[in-house]
Amino acid sequence: MSSGHVKRWSIDWKATVKIGEFARGGLTRGDNQASDHDMGCKEKYVPCGIVDEESGELALTFGSSYKTSDFIVDVIEAKWEAMAEQEKAATSQLQINMDNGPESSGRRTQFLHRMVQLADAIHKPIQLVYYPPYHSKYNPIERCWGI
Repeated sequence: MSSGHVKRWSIDWKATVKIGEFARGGLTRGDNQASDHDMGCKEKYVPCGIVDEESGELALTFGSSYKTSDFIVDVIEAKWEAMAEQEKAATSQLQINMDNGPESSGRRTQFLHRMVQLADAIHKPIQLVYYPPYHSKYNPIERCWGI
C-alpha cells in the first residue's frame, strides 16, 4: 500500500430503506405532516457505500432494486469508472474489504462471475478481503453509517 499501487476500498450495503411521509414517534421535522402509519410504501432504496481507505472519500449509491450480487458489482464498476484516468493507470491492483454476506460470499457464483468480468474489463487483478463473521465492525465503511 505504501507504494500507492494498491487501491483499497471498503464496501458495505444496508437493508432496504423505505421512503415516504412516515411517522417519527408523533414528531415531524419542520412544517410537514407525517402519516400515522408506515404502510403503503411505494419507494424503497438500498444504500451501498464505498470508502477509499487511502483518501477517506465516501461514495454512496442508492439502488431502487434489491441488494443483489449484480447491484454490488455495478456499484464497484461505477466507482471505478468515476476515477481519473491517471489514478486508474497508477493502480496495479484493486483490493475490496467487505463482509462475507450472502450477496457477496466467496461461494456465490453470480458474484464471483461478475467480479471476474470486472477484472477482465479493467485489466487489473481484484483481491476480495472478507472480514470474519461478527467482525464487520472493523470494516472502515461501518463508521460512516452512523453519520
